Amino acid sequence: MNKGELAHSYFLQGYNCSQSVAMSFSEELGIEKDIIAKMTLGFGGGIGRLRDVCGAFSGIVFVISMKYGCSSPDHDNKKKVYHIIQEFAQKFTDEQGSIICKDLLMASGSEYKGTDPEKRNEGYYKKRPCAELVYFAANLLQNSGY
Repeated sequence: MNKGELAHSYFLQGYNCSQSVAMSFSEELGIEKDIIAKMTLGFGGGIGRLRDVCGAFSGIVFVISMKYGCSSPDHDNKKKVYHIIQEFAQKFTDEQGSIICKDLLMASGSEYKGTDPEKRNEGYYKKRPCAELVYFAANLLQNSGY
């Protein structure tokens, strides 16, 4: 199973976009999936369902930060990580049209009303591009060699 398939399966289990992408890299990061799920929960729904930065893209940011970040205020490391994230933002935007959740939802014809997460059911998955976005994001990260 590739990372996209794994992230997609997590999403269908009920995890949010960010959790699904980030959890699919738990082995490479050496962090248990349940810890990653807690650490990335708030990034779902475009950060707390505010529909800002896409949760799938936030999952990419988490993985890059955990893999390449450092615990000191090292300017050169910060610059390196920011450049990697900017590269991924461009790739994501080139393929999907945006890294903004509400833009991605609107482009797919989905509504983005309300502040509470919706219950998952067949209709939920049909009206949202999220399952495909987590698949894309995890494969983008895997196939880019990061």
